[in-house]
Amino acid sequence: MDVIEPVTLNALAQLVWPMCRISAFLASMFTLSSRSIPTLCKALIAISISVCILPSIPDLKQDANPFSLYGFMVTIKEVLIGLALGYATLFISQCFILAGQTIAMQTGLGFASLVDPVSGTNTPVVGQFFTVLCTLVFFSVNGHLIFLRLIMESFTSLPMGNFIPRMSLYDLLFFTAIMFNAGLTMALSAICTMLVVNFTLGVMTKAAPQLNVFSLGFAITMIVGIFVLLLSLNAFMGNFTANFNDIFNHACSLVRLDCDGIL
Repeated sequence: MDVIEPVTLNALAQLVWPMCRISAFLASMFTLSSRSIPTLCKALIAISISVCILPSIPDLKQDANPFSLYGFMVTIKEVLIGLALGYATLFISQCFILAGQTIAMQTGLGFASLVDPVSGTNTPVVGQFFTVLCTLVFFSVNGHLIFLRLIMESFTSLPMGNFIPRMSLYDLLFFTAIMFNAGLTMALSAICTMLVVNFTLGVMTKAAPQLNVFSLGFAITMIVGIFVLLLSLNAFMGNFTANFNDIFNHACSLVRLDCDGIL
């Protein structure tokens, strides 16, 4: 019994700790963290992935007891690593939601809103439109497989029991910077265009006071906004590629990997 117990606990830790990292990653991953996906399905996916990649995970260098204080601390570390990698995928889509909200508010299309299935909050339809496009492109370029491969390689570069380096933790702050930078870049054309349109309407109203700027301007801004939205779709793939590569490179640095883009 004294011999079987350490072997059993070590085998249990070899399975439970990778599953904690993968489960936390799936719980916060883009698209899979949606409330429309049942929790049982997420748990089954996490268990299936953990069992499939178990032979590729390096063995523990020492006997481990997942029910001890050390095992509890390792469990917390694995969950935090999985959450950090999962939130990296969320920032890929959040920049498009931010750009869609900015364009909607500038063009007067922000009155129509829908419930976001991921966050559960009301967002403009334009933001939902960009979210759907981002989801389709994310799966078409195998973004989910790319990040699953990253988390599988993280068990080699960042073995179980270790935590994200202190310097790499600063990269988590850059996720927010990348999101706002990419969102502003995509919405900048709409902002400048609507600024010109509003300035023109102001000059027209000053020259001809009998024109009703509220009834006339609202219709013009919406029509121009639709055309600006259509023209902005030409740069969607380029913005997605640049944003995806930036987020992926920072996610690699979190787990001590050197990456130079993937798309």
